[in-house]
Amino acid sequence: MKSLLAAVPFLLAASPALAHDFWIQPARFQVEPGAALAGTFQVGHGTLRQRWGLGADRIPLLADFFGSTRRDKKGDLRGRGPVDFVTSFAPAGLHVLALQSTYAVSELPAIRFNDYAKEEGLVPALVARRQAGKLNAPGRERYSRRAKALIQVGQPTPSNQMLATHPIGLKLEIVPERNPYAMGASRALPVHVLYKGRRLANATVKLTNLESDAKPVAIAVTDRAGRAIFRVPPTGGWLLNVVWTEPVRGDPRVDFDTTFSSLTFGYGPARGTR
Repeated sequence: MKSLLAAVPFLLAASPALAHDFWIQPARFQVEPGAALAGTFQVGHGTLRQRWGLGADRIPLLADFFGSTRRDKKGDLRGRGPVDFVTSFAPAGLHVLALQSTYAVSELPAIRFNDYAKEEGLVPALVARRQAGKLNAPGRERYSRRAKALIQVGQPTPSNQMLATHPIGLKLEIVPERNPYAMGASRALPVHVLYKGRRLANATVKLTNLESDAKPVAIAVTDRAGRAIFRVPPTGGWLLNVVWTEPVRGDPRVDFDTTFSSLTFGYGPARGTR
């Protein structure tokens, strides 16, 4: 499947990347074929959680991936109102709703940036700042966001359930190695993280219960094969998220290019919607 990474506009924005978590929050993760499904884009966590209040001009990609097809969903965005999108899916089977944002820029004081980099496991940023003697300098980054939501439409169809375990070409992507809707009694969910199509080691991945999201329920660092394993209960809505960065050279405005990525799925009504 071809990469989605066409060039996207560069936008100056005051919003700091310190609002870590970002995800697609549908009203439910299971829906009948052709039924309307509303949802929002959420950012932050705990008491800082809120809707991601930016317009369609910040979203170059909103698409439904089903089997080998990709269907554009940007026309289903809502500019204002209680939800960010209203869409529908057909035929029956597993669909992946994916989003990509444009770039924005953030500058944080040294202490806040260092703390943020440590919390998110941004090893390249910490190493680069230490080697350059800039640990006491403000942290400047351009950042963008990627998100996937797994939507089960109608009854599971064996022919396309493997889509849950295949990458769709995002710059930074969490890829389950088992379909979260067919895990069985063990509830073990191995995942791997891809960055620019390659397995990413030493990335911090967090699992959060969207119904009680003040802090993650589990945190894992990917091994040398870019892999981590979580145990996911059979009820509720769930978020997996990861952040990664790399130094930027030749651009005086920023020092790092940071990507936020998430994967959501759930069982029963999505009571974590706000």
